[in-house]
Amino acid sequence: MNGLDSAIRERGAAAYAAYGSSIDANVRYLTRFRTTDPVVYVQKPGERGMIVVPQMEHERAVRESTAAVVTRAHAGYLDYIKAGEPRWRATAHMIADLAGGPVLVPANFPLALARELESFQPVVLDERGAVEAMRAVKTPEEIERIRSVQRATEAAIERGIALIRSSVPKGGVLYRDGAPLTSEAVRAEMHAYLLAHGYRGVDTIVSCGPDTALPHSPGVGPLRENEPIVIDIFPQDELTGYHADMTRTVVKGEPSPAIREMYEAVRDAKSHAVSMLRAGAVGADLYRATVEFFRDRGYESNTQGFTHSLGHGVGLEVHEEPSLGPQGGALVAGNVVTIEPGLYYPGTGGVRLEDMGAVTETGFDRFTQYREELTL
Repeated sequence: MNGLDSAIRERGAAAYAAYGSSIDANVRYLTRFRTTDPVVYVQKPGERGMIVVPQMEHERAVRESTAAVVTRAHAGYLDYIKAGEPRWRATAHMIADLAGGPVLVPANFPLALARELESFQPVVLDERGAVEAMRAVKTPEEIERIRSVQRATEAAIERGIALIRSSVPKGGVLYRDGAPLTSEAVRAEMHAYLLAHGYRGVDTIVSCGPDTALPHSPGVGPLRENEPIVIDIFPQDELTGYHADMTRTVVKGEPSPAIREMYEAVRDAKSHAVSMLRAGAVGADLYRATVEFFRDRGYESNTQGFTHSLGHGVGLEVHEEPSLGPQGGALVAGNVVTIEPGLYYPGTGGVRLEDMGAVTETGFDRFTQYREELTL
């Protein structure tokens, strides 16, 4: 937690405070505690962080959390409630007591809580994102957790692609077991596998045909012969909270010449970016190199063509620091990032390929082992 200690001192604060459930990636990272109800986290420089929980969660938090655990009663919250203070004010009063001076808070700190807290102590916004910066550099343990999610991800996408591979085209529509094979059916097959193995798939993309020209179109309805199908899956391990992220584009049948050429350009752009990836490489430079690569192949990077960043960090959030976009900074060993170039043209369709791995001093430790094949 040295990075957080430094941020507290540099900003002239006495402590850092966060508020939220374990859905908040910063709270989960700082506490390693799973909870659907919000908790308070307070850390002073040079001291072990503290998590404040209801009495009913005390014993479980002691077992699971890496932070020191105190109950709301012990921290004074219930005394303020009994004195008639509303919930937000009582929580702020408690945080101010624990901090003992100006409080550094993250950008997503609740506004209602910040305003109450300001009546007790100065509130300092951590606009640089100290905890997000810490999360961006993974420990070996975190890297292994993400690797395990990736293994499950590849098994799940194999289930989905197997449905497409075994389908039979009729009148341009893919059929399986006598019924049209839909985006929803492929998505459900992958999600069922993930759920059975302790992972959760949400908002998985299975788009087809014209919808593939929209990078984040979820896809709906029957899948079609000879059309690109983009599958983008980013599950979360329900136990650890860590994600993986990968994308493949496939066609059942014969892709159009335009889609085949786009696929080859995207595949080659991904290999080109990976060849430059290592500690010290700058995310913005990698992005610009990919823009130039596509330009040399005849594709633009504006409102169509290559329309998004080259990649992003993956961890407790599926999109986190660092960025491999126009504003991306220098990468360091331990960053876990995606490389996901794509091309998108209305009326033609889209192609995206995405691998994930860890940045090392000398290159890229690719976690993704799943094959690349356009035609099924």
